[in-house]
Amino acid sequence: MFTHNFDPVFIDFGFLAIRWYSLAYIFGILIGWWYGKKIIIKRFEIIGKKFPVSEFDDLITYLIVSIIIGGRIGYIIFYNLEFYITNPFEIIKIWKGGMSFHGALIGIIVATYFFSVKKKISTFFLLDVIACVAPIGILFGRIANFINGELVGKVSSLPWSVIFPAVDLIPRHPSQLYEAILEGLVLFLILNILISKKNYKTGTCSYFFLIGYGVLRIFAEFFREPDVQLGYVYGILSMGTILSFCMILIGLLILNILRKKNEI
Repeated sequence: MFTHNFDPVFIDFGFLAIRWYSLAYIFGILIGWWYGKKIIIKRFEIIGKKFPVSEFDDLITYLIVSIIIGGRIGYIIFYNLEFYITNPFEIIKIWKGGMSFHGALIGIIVATYFFSVKKKISTFFLLDVIACVAPIGILFGRIANFINGELVGKVSSLPWSVIFPAVDLIPRHPSQLYEAILEGLVLFLILNILISKKNYKTGTCSYFFLIGYGVLRIFAEFFREPDVQLGYVYGILSMGTILSFCMILIGLLILNILRKKNEI
């Protein structure tokens, strides 16, 4: 049994505090940026074509903005709308926390679509690359959630259970680490195996990410406490489960569309 005693602040200069969660975002984006370019170069070497990698550099700015705005708006709408309606000035205080993965995902898809249209690049090609590197950011983000002692798991008697003193003194599932392994490591390995195939079809990683993440997130939700302000919808479903189920449906829809177009 482990007692959580991590400080969410990595280093405090007095006038400025650097938090683990901020570092998770920074390193997730930087490593994803670097690895994304590696995938692009390797992918086009396989099919014998060239792609201006600098275009991907330009996309990163769009993605950073979309992650922040989409993640924040998603959290407000999906998880705490009533609070922010009555406290509108709290909306801009993102340093207090409150980001939604599903909101960030929507932001990324929208930003990538407009960028691809502007640059006349295949939307699914860019989304495939993003899908392959996204688990890196998810991995760091979930580890940061664990360090922060947030999004805690349900009560557990397993030997690897963790006590989060800031919550209570009851052993709980380290659900944040479950998600880091499933949505981060496992999903990363599967997607990168798929995109490395010589006969890879554009769009495959895009729909597989939606389906794969959705399934793994729903599984992880069984071990995770629902958000305090929401609880369970209809007494059985967490908001994360509902949104992830929608991801699966959209992924299946994309798969069906691509099959009809004979692109898969």
